[in-house]
Amino acid sequence: MVTEKLFYEDAYTKSFTANIVKQGVDEESRIFAVLSGTAFYPEGGGQPSDTGTLNGVRVMDVQTVDGEIRHYLERGLETTDGEVSGEINWPRRYDYMQQHAGQHILSAAFEELFDIQTTSFHLGEETVTIDLAAETLTEEILKQAEEKANQIILENRPIEVKWVTLEEASRYPLRKQLAVTGNVRLVIIPEFDYNGCGGTHPRVTGEVMAVKLLNWERQRKQVRLEFVCGSRVLKQLGEKQTVIKELSRLLNSPQGKIAEAARQLLEEKKALQSALDEAQGQLLECEAAALLRESENKEGQKLLVQVFKDRPIQALQKLARITVEKERNAIVIFVSESENKLQITAAGGNDTNVDLKKTAAATFPLIEGKGGGNPRFIQGGGRRTMSGAELARSFAGGLTPGALK
Repeated sequence: MVTEKLFYEDAYTKSFTANIVKQGVDEESRIFAVLSGTAFYPEGGGQPSDTGTLNGVRVMDVQTVDGEIRHYLERGLETTDGEVSGEINWPRRYDYMQQHAGQHILSAAFEELFDIQTTSFHLGEETVTIDLAAETLTEEILKQAEEKANQIILENRPIEVKWVTLEEASRYPLRKQLAVTGNVRLVIIPEFDYNGCGGTHPRVTGEVMAVKLLNWERQRKQVRLEFVCGSRVLKQLGEKQTVIKELSRLLNSPQGKIAEAARQLLEEKKALQSALDEAQGQLLECEAAALLRESENKEGQKLLVQVFKDRPIQALQKLARITVEKERNAIVIFVSESENKLQITAAGGNDTNVDLKKTAAATFPLIEGKGGGNPRFIQGGGRRTMSGAELARSFAGGLTPGALK
């Protein structure tokens, strides 16, 4: 038995009654019901499925499987006469109707104005995307396409639906090649767009309300364009207005001058960061000199071992490099000790003959850690299975003649 597709008879149907044809469980243990008729749109053609309820039981998904429309349910249906009442999640359905019709309008605008075809379409929960057969877009192209789409919407043109044969369909200026072999469902905006489509749409373009382009990016040799239609435009506007108001407050600047205030703030931050980096560099230079004065000799080389509490490993790496640049015959071992982990970096000056990488390979397993580097510089970390001082001593103890080049 073929399920009657009430969503094609009237896309505005919000509730209906039908008989249960069968209930079952699929291979993924999902409960489903097949009905004699349904207003629930099954996922297809880029449009997600409807949700809602059957006899108060939540319909979570609707799919066409082996020619039957399956309503996937939160639990099984209980009925004495086999009849069920369905309720569509109307806000979701209407939102998708707006987005889908808006996509038709926008795609037709790109094709009419610039001969750019749409190759695919995805209707997401928050935004819609189309892939365009173009390697790039310009701001002028985007502006003109958006203006054309919104012009068609404001004209409140009818959106007609017709079932025709393939031969009859060939008489229309279709925007893309048909992918069906039987009768064709055409969605038509007179004198603008003629398209084979199985989705749900409003009756007039005015119900789409508006189209707003958001972003685009290159996808291989195509462009992916992100946009919203209908109530999603208002949602985007509301979200952006909230952000703008907060930025205006934080920057103490009127809306029209927020960008200028932000640029000035970033420039100031960049200058401060540059000054801070320079000051930190000078401090590390002084620290390296002080540490070298306290270092000891080991086999004709200066050995400097130091344990720090919660010191960022990036700072210790810089300190290690500065130290061995100052003293080419120095070997430094720095450990940063925190509550749950140990991190270590070591460096050897150009006149040293030690292979730190070999020593590190024997040391990292002691803290169940890992790291990397080369014979003159290593870094890594792991769990705190010992104290920082013990790790430093273990690493220093590994600098035996066997670890020398």
